[in-house]
Amino acid sequence: MNLFLNYLVVTALLALVLLPAGLGLARERRIDRQLRDAARREAEPTETESRGAFSREPRTVGPAQCPLLS
Repeated sequence: MNLFLNYLVVTALLALVLLPAGLGLARERRIDRQLRDAARREAEPTETESRGAFSREPRTVGPAQCPLLS
């Protein structure tokens, strides 16, 4: 029984020592994922960049976007 308690104490102390490192690693991975997602969004062309002035795609303008109706 004494040996079991010794192992339990050592395991608990090891967990207390490794807990901050594990939390820091999880935080770093979350920040890296957010930066990667932001870089992907920035690299995607917007609608105005993807469609040039001489595009063959018809431009659709709704009533709220029409300058004559505003």
